[in-house]
Amino acid sequence: MSGDLPSAVLFVCTSNVIRSVMAEAIMKHFYGHKVYVQSCGVKPGERDPFVTAVMDEMGIDVGRHRPRSFADIEDSSFDVVISLSPEAHHRSLELTRTMAIEAEYWPTIDPSVTAGSRDQILDSYRAVRDRLVQRIRARFGSGAARGV
Repeated sequence: MSGDLPSAVLFVCTSNVIRSVMAEAIMKHFYGHKVYVQSCGVKPGERDPFVTAVMDEMGIDVGRHRPRSFADIEDSSFDVVISLSPEAHHRSLELTRTMAIEAEYWPTIDPSVTAGSRDQILDSYRAVRDRLVQRIRARFGSGAARGV
């Protein structure tokens, strides 16, 4: 399915503070207004400053993001739902019972469990960010919409 650009994508994870936030921002950065993108979590969590730091390194501002749950998503007409955690995948599969959506599971580690120095923690967040960039480009194409 590489290069198949849907009209609407929802990224979901456990708390909508790290993985799905990064994925939403990366997708918007690469594809601009070519696709509608949202993210949410099984339950909303608290903002994570490490996400802001590693996304700033790419020139992507996520400072205005507010964690959302499935209940906070107003538009439910997504073509693809990509879950990044086991909890989110189970919830995404429930959506396929009542809506004609494609559900994909991209198992993605939670970098917030990393222990160590600030640099070690940031490295784990960067690894997740970079892996999401690779997965998004592989799934949806090069994303040259913004010259990236």
